[in-house]
Order: sequence, then structure tokens, then C-alpha cells
Amino acid sequence: MTAETTTPGRKPVMADVARLAGVSHQTVSRVLNDSPHVKEETRERVLQAIRELDYRPNSAARTLVTKRSQTLGVVSFDTTLYGPASMLYGIEQAARSAGYFVSIASVRTLDSRSVQEAVERLRGQAVEGVLVIAPQTSAVGALAQVSSQVPVVAVGTGPQTRVPAVAVDNEAGARAATRYLLDLGHRTVHHVAGPSSWLDAQARVAGWRSTLAEAGAPEPPVLAGDWSARSGYEAGLQLATDPEVTAVFCANDHMALGLLRALHEAGRDIPGDISVAGFDDIPEASYFTPPLTTVRQNFGELGRRGLELLVEQIEDGVRTRPRVLVAPELVLRRSTTAPRG
Repeated sequence: MTAETTTPGRKPVMADVARLAGVSHQTVSRVLNDSPHVKEETRERVLQAIRELDYRPNSAARTLVTKRSQTLGVVSFDTTLYGPASMLYGIEQAARSAGYFVSIASVRTLDSRSVQEAVERLRGQAVEGVLVIAPQTSAVGALAQVSSQVPVVAVGTGPQTRVPAVAVDNEAGARAATRYLLDLGHRTVHHVAGPSSWLDAQARVAGWRSTLAEAGAPEPPVLAGDWSARSGYEAGLQLATDPEVTAVFCANDHMALGLLRALHEAGRDIPGDISVAGFDDIPEASYFTPPLTTVRQNFGELGRRGLELLVEQIEDGVRTRPRVLVAPELVLRRSTTAPRG
């Protein structure tokens, strides 16, 4: 097979690929669309021609013909927090594996107007459906206002949403961490919570509280944090002065990091004096001093399940209201042990 010279400055088109490969342009189209109705020898000849010519399919033309852009929109918000950022990464990875492109619209706040404007921007890019990373209570009302003509899936949201949703089972994760600490022999477990406007924080408080109630354990006052290590440090300064505190469950690993520092500075031994558990299993968690017991979230699975729900809507043309919960995993490390005595 010998490459033919195209007009200087002109990009190769499908006809050039067909001519070089010695096939029809319909056969080239079938190869590009991964049709099973092409002989392997012919497929390889077409792919070789594509490589030689450095041919790039015209996505706009393909969209006009197939009515499919193979592009999904994602509404995210401006944050560097580990959970939402990892959700976005999980969605991107799942979309790439499924043969979809991703277009991202970032908003500063998840209010109704911002979300609707972001969805409309994405619709202007001919996306086939939209995933919304929605971990705050304000997002629930915003999602209710999105046109039913748009296939939408909420990722990381609570049970109140009116659109299909996929989320980590935060209550189950909090119950697992709290139950583990109680089973070690701790009389009760203190909790450093995330912001009350976050659905994850609400669910983790609920899981912690219900587990204490089931065990007949005293329920200490909730210490309010804001996801930051600084807020965990401030909570740790309070808890370090109370000799009755022997176990603390933090709603995320960054707050657990701040808590650990405060306890170290106060001369409290971890886990000898106080056991500490977190939530998220950030990459640094195994390098804390001591390595942190925490609840791992499977963001890859979250992205995959969210993508599945969205593609089902796109292909069926019907918006259903399923809710998928992804199970978290308790990861045991050296920051927790049985209480002394």
C-alpha cells in the first residue's frame, strides 16, 4: 500500500483513506464506528491508511450523520476538595473507557441559576447527556429545575434528588468506622463533622449517630468542621483536654490530619490514648503519623455507575429515577486500637 499525495495544505478526508486502502468510503466509516461487519484484514488495511495519512475524522460531520456526538457534559464546581475532584476524575476515566468525550462546565456555587446556565452551555456543545457533581444541599433544588428533555444523572448527591443519582453510601461508611471503634471496646466515639450544608457530612453524622444509639453508647456533642485540616486541628485542641475521650471519627481525612497534630502537640499518644479514624482514604492517609484508619470511597466505581445510568437514559429516551449506592470500604491502619485498661 503506497500513500498518495494529497493537495498541499489540504487535510486528508475519508475518500483519501478509502482510495489508499482500496475500499469504499462506507467501509472506512464502518471501521471508524467499530462495526463488527468488517473483515479483520480489511480493518487493518484501513487503520494503516489512517495512520499513514494522519487522518482525523470530522466529528461535526459525524454528529450530523449519526445524530450522536459521543460527548457527555459534566457540571462540576470550583473546588480542590479530594472527594469532588476524585468524582470528576472517576467520571472522566469511565467516559473514556466507554468511548465518550467529556466537556466540563465549572460553576462557583451549585445554586439553581448556575447549574441551569451550565447545563445550557453544555447543550450548546451538543452533549448527549449531563452528569452533575452535586454534594451540597443547594444542588438538590437546582437539579429539580433542569429540563426533563436533558438526560441527567447526579453524582454524590442525597436521596432527595428528583433525577437519577449515584453516590457513595456515606451512612454505611460512617456506621462501619463507628462500629469498629465501639467493638474495640471504646465507651463512645466523638465526631468531627463536615459542613452541615454538605450531603456527605449529613449522612456521616446520621451513620455515626445511629450506630451509637444501636449500641446504647452515649452521644457526645458534634464538633463542626469545614473539611479543612485547620478545623480538625481546632477540634483536636478541644478534645485533647478531655481525659474521657478515647476515640474520634472525623468526617474526612484532612480534618483527621489536623486533629492528629493537635493531639500530638498536647502529648496524647495515638492510638494508645486516643484512637482516630477518618473518611476518604486520600493518597497521603497511609503516611500520616500514625497511618490512618479510614473509610475508602471507590470513585472509579462511582464514575462507572453514573455513566451507566446516563447512557441508559440516552439510549432509552426515558428519564427514570433509580438511585445507586456504591459501598465504601473500611481500611484498618495503626491509628486505632483498644482503649487502655
